[in-house]
Amino acid sequence: MTHVLVVEDDVHNAAVIRKILEKRGGFRVTVTENGDEVLAMARSGEVRLVVLDVSLANTVHDGAPIGGVELCRLIKSDPRSVGVRVVLATAHAMRGDAERLIAESGADDYVPKPIVDHEAFMSQLRSLLEEAA
Repeated sequence: MTHVLVVEDDVHNAAVIRKILEKRGGFRVTVTENGDEVLAMARSGEVRLVVLDVSLANTVHDGAPIGGVELCRLIKSDPRSVGVRVVLATAHAMRGDAERLIAESGADDYVPKPIVDHEAFMSQLRSLLEEAA
């Protein structure tokens, strides 16, 4: 069973994303906003995909606050986790935001929040996982 990590600091958003991934995708899901835990799980080889909020109000790594863009850079720059697919999830959905955030973070893709079209979201994730296989 594919293990997906959801990094989200809003309890409601985390619950919605978890439900979509478990019910529609059949994925095993872990939700956290702990930066150290995110990196450890990504490096472990256990997680194949991370759905990562861009604006993380309470996330800390090595004792310092860290946002989703920087956390993604750390995942993608580490040889142990470079193959993990990362999808940024954010309410920043203005024209050009997706391209800018992907370029800044090294993420594989982007999804605007709230996630309204659950089937399109699942199709997007499945495509990313197939590309990585």
